[in-house]
Amino acid sequence: MTKETNLDLLEMPFEALAAYWLSLKKVFDLKKGKVDFETEAHNTPEPFIRHVLELVFSELEIAVVRKLFQVKQDEMLHQLAQKLHLMRLAIQAIAINENPRISLIRMNAQFASPPLNEEEVFGMAKAMNEALEDPASHRKILLEIDHKMSADRLMVKLIFYIIYARRSGKQALDIFFNELNSPYFAEGLGLCIDGFEVDFINRHLESIAKEIRRSVEKKAAMSIEMALCIRKKYSYEDIYTVAKSYLP
Repeated sequence: MTKETNLDLLEMPFEALAAYWLSLKKVFDLKKGKVDFETEAHNTPEPFIRHVLELVFSELEIAVVRKLFQVKQDEMLHQLAQKLHLMRLAIQAIAINENPRISLIRMNAQFASPPLNEEEVFGMAKAMNEALEDPASHRKILLEIDHKMSADRLMVKLIFYIIYARRSGKQALDIFFNELNSPYFAEGLGLCIDGFEVDFINRHLESIAKEIRRSVEKKAAMSIEMALCIRKKYSYEDIYTVAKSYLP
């Protein structure tokens, strides 16, 4: 992986992730264990993998590494679930033509402390709409929906979509499909535009979110086990066997 790679654990195929750890094992063997893991972590753009590298190849005992890994994994999965739920709330709001103020209340309820207040959210959503009217604006940046963005930024963009749908009709959102980075949000939005009932859309998106979580959790587990195998100096063949246990 390089700095130019903009992947995360959700997007990385199992095979590519396993190949990354196996390639690291090859480097480890070639350099007889003298790998600069600090530099490797620094050059790894995927934040969870970077954290695994920092944890596993520290001086911490393996029991401590496993405990801290679990803490980090739980937080990562929680944040992912939060963002997927925010998207689902937005899709629901679009489907039923909900008042955006009510939608924001529902979204803020997903946090112990709301990331943004109503004035901030609607002010930024209005600014987005004004920016879109400028032919020189970068539509891809303005309209993108992505689980990798911060929760507050995501909320502003979702509220914009809700407001736009309420004013222009949900079918009008069809023109924004090329700007979406999230297949999850695009799936829900497509069902909305096609007129599916909100209960069906919710159940469908909940099912997808469950599978996304399972996949990410499994990739995280594979990463910590393969990294620990490298630390323990297991053979390449044994580490490959570990990888095969996790591959679909």
